[in-house]
Amino acid sequence: MSTHAEGRTGALVWQVTSGKPATTRIDGPKDIDEACRRLTALRPAVLDALHEHGALYIRGLPVRGVDDFARVRDVLIPQSAGYREKATPRSDYGDGVFSSTDLPPSQPIAMHNENSYTLSFPGLLLFGCLVAPEFGGATPVADCRKVLNDLPPRLVDRMRAVGWQLKRSYSDIVSTDWRTAFSAESEKDVERYCDDNLIAYAWQQDGDLRTRQLRPGVIRHPSTGAEVWFNHLAFWNEWALDDRVREALLDEFGPDGLPFNSAFGDGEPLTREDLRTIQAAYEAATVREQWEVGDLLLVDNILAAHGRDAFRGERKIVVAMGNPVDIDACRPSTRPAATSV
Repeated sequence: MSTHAEGRTGALVWQVTSGKPATTRIDGPKDIDEACRRLTALRPAVLDALHEHGALYIRGLPVRGVDDFARVRDVLIPQSAGYREKATPRSDYGDGVFSSTDLPPSQPIAMHNENSYTLSFPGLLLFGCLVAPEFGGATPVADCRKVLNDLPPRLVDRMRAVGWQLKRSYSDIVSTDWRTAFSAESEKDVERYCDDNLIAYAWQQDGDLRTRQLRPGVIRHPSTGAEVWFNHLAFWNEWALDDRVREALLDEFGPDGLPFNSAFGDGEPLTREDLRTIQAAYEAATVREQWEVGDLLLVDNILAAHGRDAFRGERKIVVAMGNPVDIDACRPSTRPAATSV
C-alpha cells in the first residue's frame, strides 16, 4: 500500500511517500550563488524538517561539481567534522569533500551511523550526486527511532545496560592499516590517540595492531531528546560476513584476528538470530530514492542510519561531514571505556 503526504516548513513543501525519504524541490536558482542565497534563507526550515524526518532529499539545485557541493555544504553544515578511526577507502577531493566510499560497486554497504564508535562524531552528513549510476546505487536511510522501537525489548534492554564492544585488527593484508586508520606516522601517535579516546590497544609481533573499545549503543539526540539505536553492533559482527569469507578469515587469522568483530559490552557474542532480528528492524525502517545529478541528501547522523545499494555504471556521490557531537551530550545509556585486548 502506497501512502503520500505533504508537510510544509517555512517556504518548503516536503513530500513523504511510502518507501521514500522526505523530499523537496527548490526550483528557480540559475547558478550556485543564487542557490546558496536561497538555501541560507531556508536553512532554519530545513533543520526543523530534519529533526522531524531524520533525513531529507533536496532536488532542483545546480550542483554540478565538487566546488558547487562545497558551497552548499558551507550553508547547510557550516561547522566541519573530521573522519576519525577510518574503516573504508575514500577519495579526498579537498576542502572537506570526500567520495562516499570507494568499495567495489557490487558490494552493498549495510545501514550504520557514521563513526558511532568514536567519542566525537559528525552530527550532520551531506551527500551530493555528481554522476548518477545507470542502475542501483541509492543511499538508503533508516530512522533510528523506529529501529529502536521495532527491536525486541530483550535486545534494547541489554544494549542500554551494557552497551557494545568493538574489536578491530589493523593489517596491510585484509583491512585498513593503522597508519591510514589513525592518520598516524608512528606507533606513539596511535598510542596517544587511543589513550585519549578510551581505546585499549596491543601491538602484535608482526607490527600489526589490535584494539578494543566499549561504547553505548542507545543514546539521545542532544536537541530533540529522542532516544535512538546508535551503534555498529550488526554492521561489524562476524555473522554479517558471507559464510565462506568468514570461515576463510577465521582459518587464516583466528577469532581475534578478524578485521572487525562486535559483541555486547560484557563480551557476550551476538547470535546469528540476533543479527537477523536487528537487520530486519533496519530493513523495516529503510527508505530510498534513486539518485539524479544535483540531488542532495542531508542526514542527521544520530536520528538516521545510512548505507549504499550495489550499482552498475559510473557513480560519483560525494559526502561532507559536520556539526561534531560529543557522546557526553547524548546522555549515553552506558559510559564509554577502554576494554582489555
